[in-house]
Amino acid sequence: MKAIIEKLLTDFEEGKVSRRQLVFALGAISGAAEGAPKTGELRATSINHVTVRVPDLHRTSQFYQEFFGMPLAQSSATVHILAVGDSFFGVEQGDQPPKVDHFDFGIEGFGADDVVAKLKARNLAPIGTGKESLKFRDPDGFLVQLNAKAYKGHVS
Repeated sequence: MKAIIEKLLTDFEEGKVSRRQLVFALGAISGAAEGAPKTGELRATSINHVTVRVPDLHRTSQFYQEFFGMPLAQSSATVHILAVGDSFFGVEQGDQPPKVDHFDFGIEGFGADDVVAKLKARNLAPIGTGKESLKFRDPDGFLVQLNAKAYKGHVS
């Protein structure tokens, strides 16, 4: 970051960029730094999966398998997991109306105990006690699941 700022200042002093361009660039750098993960926070490295809850499991699953070429990776009477590259798309039997049940982030260096501590530090309650994966409700009430990037899901 320091080298970028020094280059910008040198370019300004040499007349290669205007004052307005310098201010804009410094503002952009500042905004990017503010958006970076804070030390000690979790780092999401992927969207591992999204799971929808629908009234007709088989109809919805068949549509996604046929239309998008998502092969059935795991299944039970109430859950289908469809492969999507290194991720997956979950389809669960549910009631009307259809809804997004939850979404999942793959976390760099996932450790359940560490995640639980960080959730509790933000007054968020973990749901479940698994070592491989856990869920919580974000401040808006969305159900969020966290696990290692390589998590492949489980049917129930």
